[in-house]
Amino acid sequence: MDHHLPKHAIISAPFTPMNADGSINLEVIPGMAAFLASNGVKGAFICGSTGEGPSLTLEERKNMFLAWGESCPAGFTTIAMVGGNCQPDAIELSRYARDAGMHAIAIIPPSYFPVHSVEYLVQYCAEIAAVVPEMPVYYYHIPVLTGVNFSMYAFLEIAETKIPNLVGIKYSHSNLMDFHRCTQFRDRKYTMLWGRDEELLAALSMGADGAVGSTYNYHMPVYQRLLEAFGKGDIYQARFYQNKSVEAIALLHQYGGLSAGKAIMQMIGKDCGPPRTPIRTLTEAETNALYEALVAIGFFEDCSV
Repeated sequence: MDHHLPKHAIISAPFTPMNADGSINLEVIPGMAAFLASNGVKGAFICGSTGEGPSLTLEERKNMFLAWGESCPAGFTTIAMVGGNCQPDAIELSRYARDAGMHAIAIIPPSYFPVHSVEYLVQYCAEIAAVVPEMPVYYYHIPVLTGVNFSMYAFLEIAETKIPNLVGIKYSHSNLMDFHRCTQFRDRKYTMLWGRDEELLAALSMGADGAVGSTYNYHMPVYQRLLEAFGKGDIYQARFYQNKSVEAIALLHQYGGLSAGKAIMQMIGKDCGPPRTPIRTLTEAETNALYEALVAIGFFEDCSV
């Protein structure tokens, strides 16, 4: 099982491109992969939250894995998000991700029927990971969407002996104490990827190995400069660039999150189409207002275009 990411690797959570009728537009993916790589992104987290993975059919997710596997630039890492409420589907997707050329999988927990203990959560993940023992596996921790909010340090304590191919966690939660403890677990045994772009600097100071997020699709120059400043120990400059990220993300939240993200992709000439229901498409007036607000903060001066 070979798995390596560069230090402080930035991994994009790409949007799933869709046509106006809601079907998947796979033709966009090769260009998107090349665009991300040209902007310094080191990998892609496929069919995650930003990619609307839970809203896609099993067949659509398979097609996404295959398209990204075929489009992956040299040195680019692809992580396929599996898991969810149907474990047999997650097992099928894991095998397909392996065969499609994905480099790793990420398991998200069930969110409909409650998971009552961290021990059972580990068991659920172990049963999926076991079908692809040669693949690196991440656990995807995003309690705001799944409702599953156990200590990830406790998860690692149990998973260490139960999931031999576990390599790390995509941590999309603001518990920095728990995150820091995970970075130090068994002398930094696991790769800890931070999942909240607006708090990247805080996570780096707590030992993050890298990051996965949506704004890396279009705002990478800001994060490249943040990483450069952090690497030089220039905390004031790093804060300056983190604030640029925060200002843009505040507007994303104001205008609907993922809906606004897809609108921005259209603004920079990388149209990924509309989101799928239940996420709504911004109205023309909302899109124009978002554009003006982004211009006002100098967003497009720092944007990957």
